[in-house]
Amino acid sequence: MRKPDWLKVALPSGENWRRVSAVLERRGLHTVCDSARCPNKAECWGQATATFMVLGATCTRGCRFCAVERAPAGESVRAEEPAELAAAVAELGIRYAVLTSVDRDDLPDRGAAHFAACVRAIKEADPGVRVEVLIPDYRQGEIKSVLDAGPDVVAHNVETVERLQHLRDRRASFAASLHTLELAADRAGRSGRPLVKSSIMLGLGERRDEVLAAMDRLRAAGCRSLVLGQYLRPTAAQVEVAEYLRPEAFAEYAAEARSRGFSAVVAAPLARTSYHARGSFEGERGALEGEPRR
Repeated sequence: MRKPDWLKVALPSGENWRRVSAVLERRGLHTVCDSARCPNKAECWGQATATFMVLGATCTRGCRFCAVERAPAGESVRAEEPAELAAAVAELGIRYAVLTSVDRDDLPDRGAAHFAACVRAIKEADPGVRVEVLIPDYRQGEIKSVLDAGPDVVAHNVETVERLQHLRDRRASFAASLHTLELAADRAGRSGRPLVKSSIMLGLGERRDEVLAAMDRLRAAGCRSLVLGQYLRPTAAQVEVAEYLRPEAFAEYAAEARSRGFSAVVAAPLARTSYHARGSFEGERGALEGEPRR
């Protein structure tokens, strides 16, 4: 299926892009921008922003839509990674840091303690830096250490509607993801922090009623921020695209999400969980909802 014009992106270029690349390489850090072949890399790196990927670049799961390298076990956990990460955030002048990770089912706590150490290192180096974490489907006990570290936003993606969950690794499920979000929302309580966030990819063959039902269940779980983006096939090894939705369709879904009580909505063909993450957090006004990427 040929990609429509609205999905065309620029190639990475410019001084900021080279600077981000150099800092990451020197400090031995990974980004999801590279590992997941994110279409927004040129824009984000050009603005000296990046989504850091901790716990290595090898995932222990095998979702059919993902291009991240996979294996039964990941790399050895780098004890120096939290300090290197905090130093990179300071060096790049980042005021809103987004951290994600591969799934590490090979580790006793699936990497939660290391994830928490990364959050603490950034906060201790500069308490003014906001930190958003995009976490695996951590369970009770695992997620506590991450929440105790004090992230400002906790995101976990259901990825797709319930009927299409078979496209994820067999160890993942819609119910397990909702439980992770519920645990984060319970911590938020009356304060509303951390902000709880999730994302749905569109174009995998989902029906409109299924998307709306997923929105309702996310709201019931305490999710207040929602991202809707177009699924793009990374390589021929991943599942094919069933449909390319027009920007107008994303605008309509954004309006539906707002009517269901989401306080922050980012919905556009190239939207991803961390795309415009800072603006979504700071305003929670959904200023970017339905906005086609220019």
